[in-house]
Amino acid sequence: MARAGLTAERVTVAGAELADEVGLDQVSMARLARRLGVKDASLYGHVRGLEDLRGRIALLAADEKTVRIAEATAGLAGKDALIAFADAWREYAHQHPGRYAATQTRIRIDPELAAEAPGPRRAVELTYGMLRGYGLAEPDLTDAVRLLRSTFHGFVALEASGGFGHERSPRDSWVRALDALHTLLEHWPPSREGDSA
Repeated sequence: MARAGLTAERVTVAGAELADEVGLDQVSMARLARRLGVKDASLYGHVRGLEDLRGRIALLAADEKTVRIAEATAGLAGKDALIAFADAWREYAHQHPGRYAATQTRIRIDPELAAEAPGPRRAVELTYGMLRGYGLAEPDLTDAVRLLRSTFHGFVALEASGGFGHERSPRDSWVRALDALHTLLEHWPPSREGDSA
């Protein structure tokens, strides 16, 4: 029997908060139950287990991050949109490291939950829409999306792990990286003969 007051949403939010505090890999059902003041078994009326919980955290985070990016980029195009997009991504990763980790980890997500969650789909639409402003079409769009994701994620992952030991401010390097990405996107190299779509 599910405990009164607990819902799948409340359990997910509590799990996301815990992930931000201790790291996604340190979240366990027992630890979450202690946080909520319930027995472990009470959680299973709302989530099927740890993998289901992590999938729900990933979907929650994808929705939150996408809303931030959409708000930041509304009405913008070109370099302004790219900078706003990237800054919103980086800020979310800094403020919610556990949730962010869930969006970057291969987690098996319930297909029904995934189908109902607008975040991942809207994230793709926002990214492709922003890049179409640079005049890109397939297969260049997909390649550019992968480049941006690799750059943004790589940068914030290195920041989070203390990987930038040089005295130069990471923020200064971030700004220059975005300048370089903008220049590259404006002068995207043509596809080579034999590239597949």
